[in-house]
Amino acid sequence: MHILITGASGNVGGALARQLAAPGVSLSLWGRDEARLSEIAAACEARGATATWQAVDLANLDAALALLSDLDDLQPFDMALLVAGLGGTQAPGDLVEDAAQVARQCHLNLTVPAAMAAHLGARMGKRGRGKIGIIGSAAGFHALPFAPSYAGSKAGLARFADALRLAARRHGVTITLAAPGFIAAPAPRDNNSARPFEMPVEKAATAIIAAVMHGRARIVFPKRFIALRWLDQVLPRPLRDRLLLALPAP
Repeated sequence: MHILITGASGNVGGALARQLAAPGVSLSLWGRDEARLSEIAAACEARGATATWQAVDLANLDAALALLSDLDDLQPFDMALLVAGLGGTQAPGDLVEDAAQVARQCHLNLTVPAAMAAHLGARMGKRGRGKIGIIGSAAGFHALPFAPSYAGSKAGLARFADALRLAARRHGVTITLAAPGFIAAPAPRDNNSARPFEMPVEKAATAIIAAVMHGRARIVFPKRFIALRWLDQVLPRPLRDRLLLALPAP
């Protein structure tokens, strides 16, 4: 099995790579941190997998799509986990989020993964098989006033993933959206910096892999975020707005 993981030098991407590493598995790891990529690739090979890595700037979408085509031509991908993205909140003191930040987050969180999923989905569709996991965020279900471009880009990605899923399934390709809440880093956090309902990264990776392997349409976790999404939909708008405005920036 040949698997692409973008954002593999990050917290979630690295955990996904380690858990998928096994004899007979070939991993193509993309990320920005070369030292970290090399370390993760070595860990995957120690588990019996074949692992290659590329330092890729996904902001250059044309180059990323060209590389994707080249690698898929050499060894077709059976699965892709599109993890890379950009977080960020409104800077303290700004009246609204900076326009340059909005453009960059929407490009990296929506345009890039959507284009990559469509490009690879078309190639997989011609082969009649394939699995694509798109990593969104539970933030996409809420109008976060301190992070409008992050929430908005993840909301757009969620709708795109659902539409692409419908288009691709008749061609044997499954599209899964993972929409996690907060994911804890492997190192323990200071009690004062812990975020609500944090899930350990290895547990999050296990949930994502299971959902993609089974071709699920969507997974939202931890389960509390399913309830929060439901509340956001059913609360009267004035009450919902007051609650959202009262949220502290993480």
